[in-house]
Amino acid sequence: MTAADLDAEVRELRALLRARETDLERLAQELAETNRGVVALYAELDERALTLGQLSESKTRFLSDISHELRAPLASVINLARLLLAHADGPLTAEQEYQVTLIQRSAESLAELVNDLLDIAKIEARKVELRLESVPLSEIFSGLRGLFRPLATNERVEFVVEDPPEPLVLVTDAQRVAQVLRNFISNALKFTDAGQVRVSARTLGDGRIALDVTDTGIGIAPADQRRIFEDYTQVDGPIQKRVRGTGLGLPLTRKLAPLLGGELQLESRVGEGSRFSLVVPRVHPSAREDA
Repeated sequence: MTAADLDAEVRELRALLRARETDLERLAQELAETNRGVVALYAELDERALTLGQLSESKTRFLSDISHELRAPLASVINLARLLLAHADGPLTAEQEYQVTLIQRSAESLAELVNDLLDIAKIEARKVELRLESVPLSEIFSGLRGLFRPLATNERVEFVVEDPPEPLVLVTDAQRVAQVLRNFISNALKFTDAGQVRVSARTLGDGRIALDVTDTGIGIAPADQRRIFEDYTQVDGPIQKRVRGTGLGLPLTRKLAPLLGGELQLESRVGEGSRFSLVVPRVHPSAREDA
């Protein structure tokens, strides 16, 4: 190789090296710009997360405050209506009794909404404290039987609470378990025109209990079976137009189930009925950890 050839090869290598250096500088600049963009994006996400957290906290505080403020006057209205219906201040005409009954029912519906809002606010604020105790399942079922039998006024709908298949004792928050089942039963009675609403229990093989509320009502389409557990969601239908609801009962059960260490299950067919289930462990996980 001659000296001229060697010089040409060196010049070519230097040109190639300069091109590589230029490419590296451009890539470094692009990488720096990308890093700045990522940092800015993270900062924006952090800011939005902080804003959402503040909004959620404000909403929870508002729900809690307004719920507390409404409970006292509602309780007064309900108690006054009861006194009037008991003829404490003298007899009422048939029309007056009808009107006072409407007032009482409307106030009770509003009180139910307020209580649901307060419970949701407590759950979202993580201020729900469970009261774990050993309670026979038969005791929970007995309370539900006594509560709902006077309310099941549709003669075409049979309300049945089965005795547990065995003497089952749960270590859980009995009040919260009953609250979930009350919402299931209320929902079933509203949307069942004829047939039966049945409360029962099943023992599962993994140490859990399935508490079922089964009805022969209108059923729920597959597309709506997840939506009904969202806040304020109600499925349109012929019965829905006649039945008033808050749209908070089932969403509340969805929030309560994990607190009980359990989960919700739903099986339903349109026109055939539904089965809502609360599946809970016999012993709440917190009780096992304490033991």
